[in-house]
Amino acid sequence: MSKVCEITGKHVITGNNVSHSRIHTKRTFAPNLQTKKFYIPEEGMWITLKVSAKGMRIINKKGIVAALQDAAAQGHLQF
Repeated sequence: MSKVCEITGKHVITGNNVSHSRIHTKRTFAPNLQTKKFYIPEEGMWITLKVSAKGMRIINKKGIVAALQDAAAQGHLQF
């Protein structure tokens, strides 16, 4: 699954397009994913993550190390 946020676990969900005449056709709702590089100062290295906009806010709030630990504990991040 390539369209998954590595911090929050957000992924593609399905729903319906509803026309004016109320005809329902299937569609997908994709998360707002960005590929970003983050610097880990403790290890002195850069990592590349595919994160959603909310994931970037979490990283800005908690810090990259704490966000990675929480994502690994919840099973969103795979090493």
